[in-house]
Amino acid sequence: MNLITGATGLLGSHIAAKLRAAGQDVRALVRPDSDTGFIDSIGVEKAIGDITDRDSLAKAMDDVDIVYHVAARVGDWGPWREFVAVTIDGTRNMVEAAARAGVKRFLHISSISAYGHPDGDGLVLDESAPLGYNLHKWSYYSRAKVEAEKIVWAAHEKGDLSVTVIRPSWLYGERDRASMPRLTRAIRAGKAKLVGDGANRLNLTYAGNEADGCILAAESARADGQAYNLCNDGAITQAEYLNKIAAKIGAKPVTKKVPYKVAYGAAFMMELFGHMFGRKTPPLVTRYSVWLIGRRVFFSSDKIERELGYSPAVGYDEGIARAVDWALKKF
Repeated sequence: MNLITGATGLLGSHIAAKLRAAGQDVRALVRPDSDTGFIDSIGVEKAIGDITDRDSLAKAMDDVDIVYHVAARVGDWGPWREFVAVTIDGTRNMVEAAARAGVKRFLHISSISAYGHPDGDGLVLDESAPLGYNLHKWSYYSRAKVEAEKIVWAAHEKGDLSVTVIRPSWLYGERDRASMPRLTRAIRAGKAKLVGDGANRLNLTYAGNEADGCILAAESARADGQAYNLCNDGAITQAEYLNKIAAKIGAKPVTKKVPYKVAYGAAFMMELFGHMFGRKTPPLVTRYSVWLIGRRVFFSSDKIERELGYSPAVGYDEGIARAVDWALKKF
């Protein structure tokens, strides 16, 4: 039995689909008001509960062999207390419940954002890089991911759990309700711009490939106690990505540019005013989003390829076509 948190989201739903296609039993921890249409359609068992509700976790863990802990407070805006409650305390609740239940492997989904915000032309980082470097004042998502990893590693060091940590980057694919719908609208309207010259290499992964890597790591004895960057499907630049989307939807290529420092400075001012006036919705642009698409640093996935034999099955052209088709149908 596999237990997935966040199974109604992008990555979690792809992990569930891959496991079910392989004939494995899957249980999803879902809130009462979650949209479970997709996981229902593939035969996923449901356990009603929440990672913030410790009392709901014991039953969900019954007879579970592997936990895929995907759920977290996603996004780069919102009060710190929400990131603490969901990403940090929620992870602690899951780790403690898994240890009590004698789970064989706890696969924790972190993020390359846990490394902080390093940058520099030609800089390539692997899993040996320190976490939490140069974090912004309001980098709540990244800070929470760092703290969640500390909890997971502490449990492993105590011998309470067999742990593997996966650090994804920017994910796209079917059931992407966030970035792809926004990008297709902006590109079609001619409002999309390249941050910098557009030649920077993106850490970008098709969610189905990410799910393959997660399952490979969760089921591998070699991966016990290891962290893996699983954050690219090969070489693709910012300009190539945006213009593959443009070609797919029949829009003009994205050629307008904004200097990185200008975008970053504007994002800081938007954040500043947003926090000053207690804005609940995120500003148009944040420093995190500018760094995500415009950064010059690249994170390597060589370790998981070398140690576990991972290789992405779906290339960028096919993955982007799938993601755009899904987004256009749903939005």
